[in-house]
Amino acid sequence: MSKRTLRTLLLQLLAAGSVFAQELPGLPGGDESAATAPWTWFGDFMLREDHVTGIPRATDTSFTRTFGRGRFGVLYDPIPALEFGAAIKLADASNSNDLDRSHNNNERSNDIAIDQFFMRWHVSENASILLGKTDFPLQLAPLLWDQDLRPIGASATVSFAVNEFDRLQLIAGYFAGDLMYGDDSHIGAVQAAYNWREGAPVNGGVLVSYLAFSNLEQLTLQGLSRTNRRVGNQLVSDFQLLDVQFFGRAQVWGKPLEMRVDLLRNLGADDERDAARFSIVLGDARRLQGWEFGFADQRIQRDAAMAAFNSDDWWFHSWSRGVMPWVGYGFNPTWSARLAAFHELRDGVTEHTDRVLLDVYARW
Repeated sequence: MSKRTLRTLLLQLLAAGSVFAQELPGLPGGDESAATAPWTWFGDFMLREDHVTGIPRATDTSFTRTFGRGRFGVLYDPIPALEFGAAIKLADASNSNDLDRSHNNNERSNDIAIDQFFMRWHVSENASILLGKTDFPLQLAPLLWDQDLRPIGASATVSFAVNEFDRLQLIAGYFAGDLMYGDDSHIGAVQAAYNWREGAPVNGGVLVSYLAFSNLEQLTLQGLSRTNRRVGNQLVSDFQLLDVQFFGRAQVWGKPLEMRVDLLRNLGADDERDAARFSIVLGDARRLQGWEFGFADQRIQRDAAMAAFNSDDWWFHSWSRGVMPWVGYGFNPTWSARLAAFHELRDGVTEHTDRVLLDVYARW
């Protein structure tokens, strides 16, 4: 398929999503009878301008690209306890897919693919089972996981009211990583989350997660392990990750303020196994109209994270340190924009790598 055709499909997807968003059951614009319909449409669109300089290699030390992605799907609820979902993804970029490895991307730049295909069974008000290809059910920071990835697997979630204000949530699952180039990795994952005063103006919590990665030979052969240590095509370390996140939220100047600390250790590595991230965000451009200001500071040792799966907004996936300030603006409940800067230093070099991302988002 030509790039012109793919761009046309992206624009048609965005236009269709905007129209459906005005008529969705249960959303503003939908009539009362539609609110009980079992079908619900959903989707998102992103247009990105990406500029990177100071890449530590002999040639191609900088690049600029334009990238667009649209995702459009439908939810079907035949009965209140059962939900089915499916979505497609269309992506188009100014670069070819041949450059995705050297650009450290987690997804193909030019693609038409199934984005989601899943079933969720609400066993009770506080328990559910999820099967198929969809968002990773654990709440993880970019240090550990890229939220754009869609693994295939099965998971169960259950939550308990601890007292009048607090809640304990437990999640466990097993997944196929389903990265590009025939990846056959597997991920076993569990998470326990304690939410203190959930929903109150001042609240917080702690999340403890464990992820065990296996069958990493193919992604290593394809170069997706990136800066993780290897001898030939064999990884030096196993990847058994223990992650602890602490977060607190409050209202400041009428806007939500969130502070988060993330501590990570790879129990499968003998050394070069620790990582940490601190972030603070004022406002929420993707959910609320108005400004968002944020700052993140992170350090990842070489084998602390599985570098095929953490956020590809950061140029380096491990073996580095860096900061990320950003500003966003929510125009309305559908449209928002964000300008983010990354200033990163890979271990063993003296020149920083700088990246600027300008993103325009739509969600419906």
